[in-house]
Amino acid sequence: MKWILYDIGGVLELVDDHTWPQQLEQAWSDRLGLPVDVFRARLDGADLPDTTLQSGVATEYWQKLGAALEIEDAEVDSMRAQLWDAYCGEANTELLEHARSLKGRAGLAILSNSGDGAREEEERRFRFSEVFDPICYSHEQGVAKPDPGAYLAALARMGASAADVLFIDDNEGPMRGAESCGIRAVLHRDNTATIAAIEAFLAE
Repeated sequence: MKWILYDIGGVLELVDDHTWPQQLEQAWSDRLGLPVDVFRARLDGADLPDTTLQSGVATEYWQKLGAALEIEDAEVDSMRAQLWDAYCGEANTELLEHARSLKGRAGLAILSNSGDGAREEEERRFRFSEVFDPICYSHEQGVAKPDPGAYLAALARMGASAADVLFIDDNEGPMRGAESCGIRAVLHRDNTATIAAIEAFLAE
């Protein structure tokens, strides 16, 4: 069986991962009346856990963030909600509907660099589990793209060989990481080209 392996941010979700973290940082700094460098310094000194490679640490992360910024729990909750709205963006409906149409023709899976809590937030918004299995998150696997371990873990969970997988990502680094593991990869730029690449792969 052939497999299509999708990234999330910038592919299945319409979101620019290169800009929203900086925009959110600026918005939070302005909201709290702190210069950005002071805001960063406080968080740098807060010993925040790495949420991208660990699960079950989100509560600790937000508690330490709140303490470092000297803000109330309600403010922390508001910032947390803002982060997930920015992180998740909006569904790429066209690409998701095409993925749904592939059921029975290919295995459908996700490999995404992520933050602790992403599975719950994205499932609530987009119901990815109705389409994709497995869903491989870096914070759950403990390894992130483009580390070869991320792709090898996904292949193991899929029960697939590299030659039978097409990986789709909107960044060249993860795409090259997949190729280094023998996985064919497509750099996502627009839905039309990506869908055409998927169809060509499945027609081979």
